[in-house]
Amino acid sequence: MAISAGLGRVFNVIHQASGVNVPLTQGTAVSFVSFLDAGTQALAITQTDSKGVLSEIDLNGDFYAYKGPGVGGTWSVLTDTTTDNDVVNADATNDCVVITVKADLLTNGYDRVKCTAATGTCIAIIHDLLTQRKPSNLRSSLTA
Repeated sequence: MAISAGLGRVFNVIHQASGVNVPLTQGTAVSFVSFLDAGTQALAITQTDSKGVLSEIDLNGDFYAYKGPGVGGTWSVLTDTTTDNDVVNADATNDCVVITVKADLLTNGYDRVKCTAATGTCIAIIHDLLTQRKPSNLRSSLTA
């Protein structure tokens, strides 16, 4: 079986990613996708250490946040409600948020990223994979 068009070649997915430490050792970036149909989305982004030596810390704004309609449409930068590690979105029209963190933006010694959604859903897409494999041969997306 050949490597699939996307899964295993370009990306890996964690569907229920809120509060999960996502290693950036198998890909060069992770994008968290969050959706909330009504209300205010609140997401906290932190970096962690898979060895358990370093304390969990903020990302200091070293990520990219965009908002857009959950049904598709135009994306815009989400800047006015983004702090060092928190993203808040109260836009009823642009109810989907995508936050991308690149591995090279992590502080030395840190190799995982965690997005905790106080509200809404949270899916992690690990992309720009370092090793391409067919989906059945992918390593666990939770292993550093």
